[in-house]
Amino acid sequence: MARALQLELLMKQVLIAMLAVLLFVAGSGAGQSDEWPSRPVKLIVPFAAGGSADLLGRMFAQALSTRLGQQVFVENRAGAGGVAASASVARAEPDGYTLLVSGAASHVIAPAFSRKVEYDPIRDFTHIAYFGGPPIVWVVHPSLGVSDLDQLMALVRNSSEPLSYGSPGVGTQGHLVVAYLARTLSLPLAHVAYKGANPAMFDLIGGHIKLASVTWTTALPHIQAGAVQAIAATSKTRLAAYPDLPTFAELGYPDLVATVWFGLSGPPGLPDAVVDRLNQAVLGALDLPKVRTRLEQEGIDAERMDPVAFATFVKDENARWLPIVRSSISKPD
Repeated sequence: MARALQLELLMKQVLIAMLAVLLFVAGSGAGQSDEWPSRPVKLIVPFAAGGSADLLGRMFAQALSTRLGQQVFVENRAGAGGVAASASVARAEPDGYTLLVSGAASHVIAPAFSRKVEYDPIRDFTHIAYFGGPPIVWVVHPSLGVSDLDQLMALVRNSSEPLSYGSPGVGTQGHLVVAYLARTLSLPLAHVAYKGANPAMFDLIGGHIKLASVTWTTALPHIQAGAVQAIAATSKTRLAAYPDLPTFAELGYPDLVATVWFGLSGPPGLPDAVVDRLNQAVLGALDLPKVRTRLEQEGIDAERMDPVAFATFVKDENARWLPIVRSSISKPD
């Protein structure tokens, strides 16, 4: 009997110890959510250094580091138009330590252009905050002798052969904006696809092409130098730094309001507390004078969006551009 009582007492002690361990583990897990971030956060930029995605990623990484109390470091992973890096984030752990600079190229154009993209741009990500992006601007070689859109279209229609225009590549917004207007107005334009905006600008300045459709960020130095003539921009309103440049919308083309936008996204299933804290940190960064000044200089529209608004924006952008991509590109794969 004594041996049975000892065994029963031992079993009770084991059960009490196991319960204590379980309570400790549960308490530790709950605390981890409240303590986020407890280590550095990685922000993946799916493009090479130097472009708008990298500029915005680094600017917001610095601001987020201050607000979160942990370093947010940028990792550039260029390749496949942003698709490869985006796919890796879609598969990452939803712990708030791996984030992505999402954008129009990787989350709108690529999924519409190619059926080989291995993620759904809406379902497979948590969309957190909108950074903004530069508009597209049409610039022409001075030898054309045109200074506005009406003069350009009249020249195109009266030309004996299609006018060549350059873009950063097939399926880029620079290409799609021209393709949309050319199709709408039956303009004879011949597309020359480059591997990036800078090569297109170099050929435009050299007179090898007569029109280029690139981001404002890329074109601005050449506009300021007088090497090219700006015709119109796809911004919602006129750019504060260049108020004499009309928008396509005010010229009668309201569908051509577009930016090469970027935002902050993460893997699906990020905790609401993490998402809300990141969103508030981005909105706080947008209030900084140095951030506002830099965005204005780059012609970047940084509309304030909460996570629901940004997720809706991404969904609407996909619905908007899908038919344009499919109609402008003859054989999407």
